[in-house]
Amino acid sequence: MKIRDISLKSRLILLGFGVVLITTLVVLLIFTDSPRQFADPNFDTKVVRPAYTNEHPKVLFDEAHHNIHTANDLYSPFANLITNDGYQVVRNKNTFSQKTLEGCSVLVIANALGANEKGDGPAFSEEESDAVRDWVQAGGALLLITDHAPTGAAAENLAKRFDVEMSKGMTEDSKNHDNSSGDSSQLVFTRENGLLLDHPITQGRDANERVNRVMTFTGQSLKASESGMAFLKLGDSAINRPQRSQSKSPAERRGC
Repeated sequence: MKIRDISLKSRLILLGFGVVLITTLVVLLIFTDSPRQFADPNFDTKVVRPAYTNEHPKVLFDEAHHNIHTANDLYSPFANLITNDGYQVVRNKNTFSQKTLEGCSVLVIANALGANEKGDGPAFSEEESDAVRDWVQAGGALLLITDHAPTGAAAENLAKRFDVEMSKGMTEDSKNHDNSSGDSSQLVFTRENGLLLDHPITQGRDANERVNRVMTFTGQSLKASESGMAFLKLGDSAINRPQRSQSKSPAERRGC
């Protein structure tokens, strides 16, 4: 098993690589011989120095769009950790609208899928995408997580609201990957290889929260406009694999 750690501070964060962590938070998944993924029930989610002790910002966790990752399943360590960090986590079962998003500080969307058999149809209506864009422009913070195909295609219309292009396949790197696994889709970003960049997210509040290494798995690449800021940079040896045909239902993909 591997630890992927990333923190959250900026207004809009889009991640195209596997499973991540936010605000000194770490999410662990257990991989066994079975294709089913499991959240680590023994992962310590205690926070020694919570970010919020008096006020508790509301985090809306999307579970209304056939999401592979939900707050009470694969992302339960994440949900528990940010709760201990002082956030109030609320699971969302409704479509996005001004009313749904009202009063929320952060919106988390993890691997939403389309309702069609392949899962690559739009996960969000145009009206929902507009509502999220307007909410972010008004001060909301969005964490949009997309994995390999078909999640990129499913979230494409929402990402376009922020001038972000999804590659919609899977990214591999023959040079900058986890050598112990031999899997070129398990990308490694470090200070040493120059692919982990300085940013408030990677710097943390102090040296104890500074992120020096991030490993991702089976994710896609993203392309942002000039106004976007990347803190995980792909190396020159990285390539995109095209989207492959998918036949699993949204429910079946929870174990892929």
